[in-house]
Amino acid sequence: MFFRFGHHHHHAHHCHGPHGMGRGGSHPGFDPRSRSRMFEQGDLRFVVLKLLADKPAHGYEIIKRVEALFGGAYAPSPGIVYPTLTMLEEQGLIAVVESEGPRKLYGLTDAGRTELAGAQADVGRVFGRMDEMRRRYGGGDAPEIRRAMENLGAALRLRVARGDVDASQVTAILDEAARRLETL
Repeated sequence: MFFRFGHHHHHAHHCHGPHGMGRGGSHPGFDPRSRSRMFEQGDLRFVVLKLLADKPAHGYEIIKRVEALFGGAYAPSPGIVYPTLTMLEEQGLIAVVESEGPRKLYGLTDAGRTELAGAQADVGRVFGRMDEMRRRYGGGDAPEIRRAMENLGAALRLRVARGDVDASQVTAILDEAARRLETL
């Protein structure tokens, strides 16, 4: 199934994470009215530190990498990622390693590496929970497959909206694609 958790933010502290709330669909065993947190207080900070330890990144790249870790089921909003980056920079745990206009490439500082090394149990707990969420809600599909499916849907909607679609031809194309996929 393809759906995304909506974003609900608690702004009392910069390190609060978003809360998962269903939107745009349902998933077996998932109650969209529940307000379970995607990240506990301070967890996003561990995720950002770990991702930056792996490879320096811009804020947008961090968002996309977290989304990939969740199998596309969730992506943190810029409204939570950028304040977290600012907080980590103010704490001296990350630093801008390259800047091009408004885009800042962040990397871990020595203090950030020390902080991360001392928090391995917390990092493992957070990434374990993320992996569980990916398995439960991400569908386990590859992002490129999801992208291709979205492209197909968009192309079909566009043709139908133009009103010049031959329903039998579209049906034949889709049925043939399904048959070919079944034989993979």
